[in-house]
Amino acid sequence: MSKPLSLARLLLISTALSAPAAMAQTATAPADSAPTSGVPSASEEADAQSGNVDVSIPGSDIVVTGRRTSNVSQAAPQVVNVLSAADIKRTGEGDIAGSLQRVTGLSVVSGGYVYVRGLGDRYSSALLNGSPLPSPEPLKRVVPLDIFPTSVIASTLVQKSYSANFPGEFGGGVINLTTKAIPVESYLEIGLGSSANTETSGQLGYTHYGSKSDWTGFDDGTRDVPGLLAGAIGSGTPFSNMPRADLRAIAMQFQNSNTSVVQRTNSLPFNFSASLNGGTAFDVGSDGRFGVLATASYSNKWRTRENLQQASLDVAAGAGRNYNQVSTENEVTVNGLLGFGLELGDQKMRWTNLYIRDTLKRSALAIGQNDGQIQGADYLNQQTGWYERQLIDTQFVGEFKLGEAVSLDVRGGYANSQREAPYEREFEYVRTNRDLATDPVGDRFVNALNRQRGDASVTFSDLNEDLWSAGVDLSYKFSPDLTASVGYAFSDTKRTSSRYELHFDATNLPIPVQQLRPDYLLSDASIQLFDISLLEFSGNYPVYDAALRTHAGYAQVKASVLPGLSFDAGVRYEKGRQSVTGVDVYNTGVTPFNQIRKDYWLPAVTVTVEAAKGLQFRLSGSKTIARPQFRELIAQPYLDTESNRFYRGNPYLRDSELWNADLRAEWYMGREERLTAAAFYKKIKNPIETFTTITDTYAVTTSFANAPEAQLYGVEFEAQKYLPLDRWSDSPFFQSRRIVLIGNYTYTQSELKVSDGDTTIPYSYTTGPLPAASDYFVDGAPLTGQSDHLVNFQIGLEDMDKLSQQTLLLTYASPRVTSRGPNLQPDIKEKPGLTLDFVARQAVLLPGGINSEFKFEARNITGRKYQEFQEAGGNKVFYNRYKIGTTIAASMTVAF
Repeated sequence: MSKPLSLARLLLISTALSAPAAMAQTATAPADSAPTSGVPSASEEADAQSGNVDVSIPGSDIVVTGRRTSNVSQAAPQVVNVLSAADIKRTGEGDIAGSLQRVTGLSVVSGGYVYVRGLGDRYSSALLNGSPLPSPEPLKRVVPLDIFPTSVIASTLVQKSYSANFPGEFGGGVINLTTKAIPVESYLEIGLGSSANTETSGQLGYTHYGSKSDWTGFDDGTRDVPGLLAGAIGSGTPFSNMPRADLRAIAMQFQNSNTSVVQRTNSLPFNFSASLNGGTAFDVGSDGRFGVLATASYSNKWRTRENLQQASLDVAAGAGRNYNQVSTENEVTVNGLLGFGLELGDQKMRWTNLYIRDTLKRSALAIGQNDGQIQGADYLNQQTGWYERQLIDTQFVGEFKLGEAVSLDVRGGYANSQREAPYEREFEYVRTNRDLATDPVGDRFVNALNRQRGDASVTFSDLNEDLWSAGVDLSYKFSPDLTASVGYAFSDTKRTSSRYELHFDATNLPIPVQQLRPDYLLSDASIQLFDISLLEFSGNYPVYDAALRTHAGYAQVKASVLPGLSFDAGVRYEKGRQSVTGVDVYNTGVTPFNQIRKDYWLPAVTVTVEAAKGLQFRLSGSKTIARPQFRELIAQPYLDTESNRFYRGNPYLRDSELWNADLRAEWYMGREERLTAAAFYKKIKNPIETFTTITDTYAVTTSFANAPEAQLYGVEFEAQKYLPLDRWSDSPFFQSRRIVLIGNYTYTQSELKVSDGDTTIPYSYTTGPLPAASDYFVDGAPLTGQSDHLVNFQIGLEDMDKLSQQTLLLTYASPRVTSRGPNLQPDIKEKPGLTLDFVARQAVLLPGGINSEFKFEARNITGRKYQEFQEAGGNKVFYNRYKIGTTIAASMTVAF
């Protein structure tokens, strides 16, 4: 369901499409005279205060039937947090993932994946206007939320208690992004910004040339798969059966110096961003309106990390592998949104198109020691890579009133996500440090291309995913106190993932050649003169197809049975078929196939009791599921550049089933002011946990397996209070200002349940008795991704008459497990720690009466470091440790 046209027009950026939008209130607010995309506008602030927050979800209105309140969180029949456009802008974050970490019980890891109440991202789902989204990340099926700029989002809803109108994959919660709607009048906005980081900007870093168009985020064709390699891949002939001369010819077609020569940059540039937003609308007939909205943005950011990377076979004895790595990443992001909307009376049709492209260019150098290889030797490792991820999404929705009491919503969408990583190159040079009488080049780095004393590889990977979705919702209002809804939803996801890893191979390479830099070592002359060939390390199945098709139907009733007593009850039937198939590209006659076919009945009920004005209690219970992600099922290695570890899927994974309970007390002291307390409990059957293995040569691999059972429980508290300052002084400065206090705290505990006789199936299983679960999991250990303590606190000063805001934001997360330790050693943990940010906004009137907004940001003021480690016997082994640095940013947005 969507809100009236008069209110929808007030939102400044777009979407002409939504799935059924939630209606909180229908009052009309005045238009803004000077909208700016980076500022909570007057209408956005008014909407937030009056409850007019645009929320687009499957099913009927978000408001509890029969309730009369302007507070969306209070009026909703479920446990929800809603960030309005004003709330999002107040955080000052540039993407949605950053703003979400301010919500009670939420934490964000690896840049964009949201953990709800300590559960990993697999237990959360992300929707855009009520429709599902694919992910451009090969390790994930859910979309990383850091690719959504805040400028295109009207609201973000986080629902922590399950209701039947949402998909069944709802372990920790659902995050629904609602894009903005039709403007009330034509407008144009231009924004420019720049930022600097103390660890990166103006500091030493590394890069490689790549192509001349890299600054745009688009390769100019330089990194296309070479023709001979494409032909070899398409031939169906294993590389090991190809003539050596053909392999040399393939090797000579690779781009060489522009993808393999790392160059030092003594002073890295500052970050830069620009945005352009515009929209217009005009009347159609006597009661209609047509609108067009568009937004485009570009950002170019740099990040350098000096990272300590270690590994150990016995943590108490210390690290056996020590590397110091310096990596520089240049990230270019391009976003665009185009929306069309037509509203004829109560009949609404909307079409929204979203384009997001994020490209990362990475160059890294590392030096270190590895006791599992040549004792006392130094290893010099060089990595270069180009990673493109792209999302194209188009959605259509029709919202129709079939009578006073009947409404019908239909929606459909198509989304395509891609990830391409051509020319992932890695070189390893070795210096043995042996006496020159024993080793004439013991004091020099050499690369023999034999994988014992040097190595060189190039990897091409590609991912393409298509998602078709459709849904229909029919609601009938029997009375003001009783509404019933039924609905059907369908989704079909298909993914193809390929990864070809090739290593250069030589025998008895002359010593002078071994000392050449990478591009000379692999030059055409070297390949021809010294018979340098290629070996494939992709395995028998470098290509996998994956698919997930779901059919679901639901019935839901919302009713106010007595004054102050309401309930939302429903049941969802969901049938899913998930499969992963290894493509037999080499005609072996064997096609590995794994499939999960299950159907579920998923009941949900929430009872709300209004004990007094502003005071209410909620009790909810439900059953939900969590399916394995595609890459968790695919037995294909993948290098995660963030953690510098290999991941490998497990075809034996099963669905997880969750039973959820939530008890909550809420006191709404006034408009925008509240105090809440909640207790929650979850029982999880077959939770999917990450575990790490390590070889004698300190090669670290992370995989996945089902633990027998787990439980998670905790409490959370939230408070929001405003203190007007007009009573403090008669000074004009204080008359229109107020102090903003917003805080939340979540305490969570979880533990695995592992008993004698419990089994699990790791990826390495072949035949025979199933391994004992106790070989991989420790009874009582916490779930991966769960922090005991999460704290968010904001204190700010803001002007209620004009734009003037100054806000301090503090975020704290206690240590959490990222993976089970190898061979039952201590778990690998990360220490997120405390982050302090400052954001200031100020309206500025430029010459000529042009309205603008200036924004200043200081991020990570305390200089928090990133630490991921194991600890035992007083020793710490750091898998990753680096300084994040403090970021200073300034931007200006001008409205015409």
